[in-house]
Amino acid sequence: MNEDVSDGWAASAAAWIVEQGQDGDYGRRFVLDAPMKERIEGRGFRNALDVGCGEGRFCRIMQRAGIRTTGIDPTEALLARARELDPDGDYRLGRAEMMEVDASFDLVVSYLSLIDMPDLDTAIARMVAALRPGGTLLIANLTSFNTAGQPDGWTRDSEGEMRFAIDHYMDERPIWAAWHGIRPELAPSAQHLHDSVARSRSAVASLRRAAADRRQSRAGRPSSPRALLPRHGVAEAGLRVRQAISAATHRLYTGSRLGSRLVR
Repeated sequence: MNEDVSDGWAASAAAWIVEQGQDGDYGRRFVLDAPMKERIEGRGFRNALDVGCGEGRFCRIMQRAGIRTTGIDPTEALLARARELDPDGDYRLGRAEMMEVDASFDLVVSYLSLIDMPDLDTAIARMVAALRPGGTLLIANLTSFNTAGQPDGWTRDSEGEMRFAIDHYMDERPIWAAWHGIRPELAPSAQHLHDSVARSRSAVASLRRAAADRRQSRAGRPSSPRALLPRHGVAEAGLRVRQAISAATHRLYTGSRLGSRLVR
């Protein structure tokens, strides 16, 4: 079964594999890998879920940091490449919006994969639900700046000056991208909400309180009513984290903001 029937990744898989090689493309190797590694190494993570793992490159990086990994991706050809390079790895076919995994991961990663998820609300809620209390959600994503000027991009104005017009900054819409034989459909971009960081703090606080209260309960001290985060709370936390994406995004080839840890 191949779940990738409409968004271009099945047809683009061979070109993507060539583009990435074993070490990744320029943006990953020289821009994003360093801050991503800083956020996983030496922090005690033991069990990670890579959502949208593709050919498994970041799973292998996490394994070298001593982290056990599970990768999930909807494109069979990319998973086949992941298994070829990492025969002992755990790679599963599936979409973020539909994945059902136990809340057993202390780290969930989305490394430039949110742009391929058409239902961000559900996808992020599922990622949050996969975390154990006190776990970390690590996201690297493209800022909406990168898509707001599409499809025109850089153009010359009437005076011959180069301009990048931001005409659709608050719009959510899918776009098709094409480079080096790769042509995927990118999912609707999350709106840039200027109060997103503040709204996400309640999700972060809820997960932290749940972890602290459970530790107190195990130690024999009274547990507060917020010790267990209800399922609807997990979904709500996912939506709030979604609104925080704009604070944790990165302009991949211009080196502006870096993806960062949202929940810890």
